[in-house]
Amino acid sequence: MPSHAEFAVQAEPYRRELLAHCYRMLGSIHDAEDLVQETYLRAWRSFDGFEGRSSLRRWLYKIATMACLTALEGRARRPLPSGLGAPAEDHRAGIAGREPSVPWLEPAPDARLGIGDPAAVVAGRTGVRLAFVAALQLLPARQRAVLTLRDVLAFRTAEVAAILDTTPAAVDSALRRARTRLAEAGPVEDELTEPDEPVLRALLDGYVRAFSDADPDALVRLLRADVEMEMPPIPTWFTGRDAVVGFLSARVLRPNLWRLTPTRANGQPALVIHRLTPGGADLPYGVQVLSLIGDRISRITSFNDPALVASFAPTQVDRRPAL
Repeated sequence: MPSHAEFAVQAEPYRRELLAHCYRMLGSIHDAEDLVQETYLRAWRSFDGFEGRSSLRRWLYKIATMACLTALEGRARRPLPSGLGAPAEDHRAGIAGREPSVPWLEPAPDARLGIGDPAAVVAGRTGVRLAFVAALQLLPARQRAVLTLRDVLAFRTAEVAAILDTTPAAVDSALRRARTRLAEAGPVEDELTEPDEPVLRALLDGYVRAFSDADPDALVRLLRADVEMEMPPIPTWFTGRDAVVGFLSARVLRPNLWRLTPTRANGQPALVIHRLTPGGADLPYGVQVLSLIGDRISRITSFNDPALVASFAPTQVDRRPAL
C-alpha cells in the first residue's frame, strides 16, 4: 500500500475542488467536508489498485460522487425559504417561527473552496453561487450529479457515464431533464456581475455602517427596488425594498447591537454577524450572503444560525475594523 506522503502528493491538489463538488451535491459545507474525508480515505485504501486507466482526478470524482449519491439516499433536499413558499410584500405580515427541523441550505466560505486560488479553476464563482446551489437542490440526486459534472466541471459525456457507471445515452437524457427542470424553476443568479473592487468596498462599508448606526435611510440607498430577503431557519421571506427595509427597521436595526465583518461566501460578498451584549461580549449570530446587480444589493440571504460562524475562521474574514 502506498504511503500517506506518496498518495497526498498526487491527490491533495484536488481536495478543494472536490469539496466544492460535494457542496453542490449536498448543500452543506459540513456534510461536504465529511464526504471529502471519506473520499480520500477510500482512495488511499484502494490506491495500490489504481491502474491509471482514467486520470487520478476523474477517479477521485467517481469516488466522491458515488459517496454523495449514497449519502443523499432518503434525505430531504436542503432548501431556502424562497424555495418553499410565496414572499411577503408587507413587513407587517406575521413572521413564522424558526423551523429547525428543516435541513436548510448552508453557505460555503470561499476560503474553504479555494475561490481566488488560480490553481482551483473548477471551484470558481459561477458553480457555487448561492442561487445556483439552491436550484440544484430541486433536482433528483443523479440529475444533480450529471448536471454538475457536465455543465460545471466540463467532463465529457463518456467520462460522466464512466463516473456514474451508466451509458452516454442515459447521461444525455438525465442532462436534458435537469436543464429543463432548472429552466422551469426560473432564472438562476449565477451570471450576476459585481462592481469593481473600490465600488464593492464602498457598498459594503455603507452596509456595515447602516447596521451599526441603525440607519434605514442609508440602507435604502444600497438596495434595489425589487430586493429580496430571506432568513433561514425562518420560513418567512420578503420581496420589495419597502418590505425589506420596513422589516429591518422594525425588528433588526438597533444602535450598537450588531458587528458585521466582511468576508466571502459562495463566490459572493458576505458578512459574519455577531450580536453585541451590554457586557461587551460578541455573540455569534449568523452569516449574511449578498447578491448584487451592479452597485446595488438584489438579495440578502441571512443565515441566522450561530453554528455557521465557526466555519468562517478569523483568517477567512476581512479583519478591517467594523464601522
